[in-house]
Parts: sequence; C-alpha cells; structure tokens
Amino acid sequence: MRRSTAAAVGTLTGAALIIGVRLSVTPPEAPVAQAPVADLQDSSPAPAKKPTTKPAANGEGAKEEEKAPEKAKTGFKDGVFKGNAAANPYGKIQVTIKVEGGEITGADATYPTANDSGTINPPAIATLKQSTLGATSADVAAVSGATYTSESYVKSLQAALDAAKA
Repeated sequence: MRRSTAAAVGTLTGAALIIGVRLSVTPPEAPVAQAPVADLQDSSPAPAKKPTTKPAANGEGAKEEEKAPEKAKTGFKDGVFKGNAAANPYGKIQVTIKVEGGEITGADATYPTANDSGTINPPAIATLKQSTLGATSADVAAVSGATYTSESYVKSLQAALDAAKA
C-alpha cells in the first residue's frame, strides 16, 4: 500500500512539473514585418498649362489655353483617398488609394502585425495592393489563407473608392 501511494504521488508530481515547465515556456515572437511606406502624396507641383498656338482662319496664330482633361471613364477624381478602417478578429485594416487620371495608381494599407498577423498580413496585403492597381472596383481576388485580411481590405477599399467617385 505504501509503495502504490508513493508511486502515485511521484507520478502526479512528475506530471505537474512537466506541465508547469511547458506552460511557463513562451513561444518565440512571430517576426513582425513593417509595411513599406508608400508615398501616396504627390509632393511635386502640378505642371503648368502652356498656351498652344493654333493657326487661325485669318492666317495668324491664335493662343488658346489647353483644356483640362475630361473625367476618365471610371468616374474617379484625382487625389488621395482613405477608406474607413475595417475591423476583423485580429485588428483593423485601412486602405489608402491614389488616383491620377481617373485610374488607381497607388495603394497602401495599415494592418496589424502582432502575433500570427505579422506572418500572414504582409504578403497578403502586398498581393491585394497589386490587384488594386488599375482596378475600377473593389472586386479584387481574396488571398487564400488570409480570409479576414482580404475581407477587411475589400471593405476599406470600397470606402476609399466611394470617396473617390466624382
């Protein structure tokens, strides 16, 4: 009886020590990738419109100002537009787009990089940004393995596109 009691106590003590050691060990931190900062603000001044000379019917050159380009078929106005931050269980994603000539020429996003998000979000956001360039809607393909990220990105992109509508 004494032996069986000692064996049971020893087994339980050993198991408790093993569990305690495993619980006290923290897993290594996930690598946190800092998103590259895209310069969506154009710091260069707009080119000045130069007068052009057209031959007039009377043979003299008549000066005429160049007309501003008409709105592109997409209906987006030029500028930088920020979408609303779209939340998912792992954090918030906010998309900023740059529109020039009625087309999306730049896209950037802020996103969480803590824990698993640091390994999932950077490549997923990079893929989504590439899909956004030249797009005319928020209908971009979702990234496999990053469903929440893709859904939040599309929601924020749609808000930015709505703000860019003329």
